[in-house]
Amino acid sequence: MQPLTLFGPFDDLMTVEVAGQPLVVYVVLGLVVLNMITRALAHRTHVRQAEDGPEAISHSPLHAASTVLLILGSFYFLTLEHHAGIVLSTLVVGLFLTDFFEFESRRVEARRGIELERPKGAITASVLVLAYAAYLSLFFLIAPAWNAVV
Repeated sequence: MQPLTLFGPFDDLMTVEVAGQPLVVYVVLGLVVLNMITRALAHRTHVRQAEDGPEAISHSPLHAASTVLLILGSFYFLTLEHHAGIVLSTLVVGLFLTDFFEFESRRVEARRGIELERPKGAITASVLVLAYAAYLSLFFLIAPAWNAVV
């Protein structure tokens, strides 16, 4: 019996096994890394924009797009792997919320005229998402040593 596919050909592409994991796991790992890079670029842009005043600070379209893709990717992974998907989706939604509040705090810092800090909360949240996505996708690298201990 063939498993139920919600997204047709997209399911066929994303469920291809690579090193024992579906391809979507590696796509999500790449999206996490992309999101971290766009966060760094957005912060640099915010620092430059803060010199023009607090109202000049705007959302980075590239970072917003990478965040939306990361959310969609984690929700799609949830349809394939329920336990790992719910953990990853929870971490990604937490990252989204942290990003939202970090952006607002950058605007407050600009209004107060103080130097803009790095988005520490969002960086921490993205490291947690990266760690879990790397665990899911790259576990095959440490599996022999892990299985010997456990």
